[in-house]
Amino acid sequence: MNWSQLFTSSVGKKITMALSGLFLVAFLLVHAGLNACIWANDGGVMFNVAAHFMGANVVPRVLEIGLFVFFLLHIIQGLALEIQNRSKRKVGYAIPMGNRGSKWYSRAMGILGSIILIFLVIHLIDFWIPSRFGGLGQMYIDMSTHQIVDAGTPGAKEFHDLYGEMLYKFTSYPWISVVYILGVIALFWHLVHGIQSAFRTFGVTNHKYINILTVVGWSFAIIVCGAFILMPISFLAGWIS
Repeated sequence: MNWSQLFTSSVGKKITMALSGLFLVAFLLVHAGLNACIWANDGGVMFNVAAHFMGANVVPRVLEIGLFVFFLLHIIQGLALEIQNRSKRKVGYAIPMGNRGSKWYSRAMGILGSIILIFLVIHLIDFWIPSRFGGLGQMYIDMSTHQIVDAGTPGAKEFHDLYGEMLYKFTSYPWISVVYILGVIALFWHLVHGIQSAFRTFGVTNHKYINILTVVGWSFAIIVCGAFILMPISFLAGWIS
């Protein structure tokens, strides 16, 4: 298979979908770990310091470019496969197979992916764009004590207050929390199918390994998506402030 076939053939599309999907799974794990810093309940000190590290160092910024490339590749190839599959089967089964043929979420990957895309656009507008191009408040932290201090305090370092933006958006605009939770629910089902499907693409067909990958997929989706959903809930419920 040459490079052009990797992006144009049916098998090539599935391979690029699997590769980009696994890269995005790794990103989700890092992102969930970063977001977990909010539960330090220290006014956002740990989270803002961690977010600053991810945004100010060369390696994470280079990986961020790769992340956007893989996002676009995953979306484009996913849409191409969905259109291709629908065009091949214009007439459905005489008797609907339901979950006997495949799980509903595997048949709804196109819809789930579209919901995730809408959620991603809203998420970027609300948080990523302000963090990269301005619009956030500032927080000053004494790095020797990791305490929030006033501007001009000796030893204080200035950070973008992304934590404060999250607190404001989730509590002031409940619809953002609702959209966030719905987007993560769609992501959950996307991951449940996508993780084991990616390894099937690479030739894993042994039932023993498929069962293991299914458990891994469910476990990963529950832990990571559970952490994401708990974020807006924690702000709305006042568990953190």
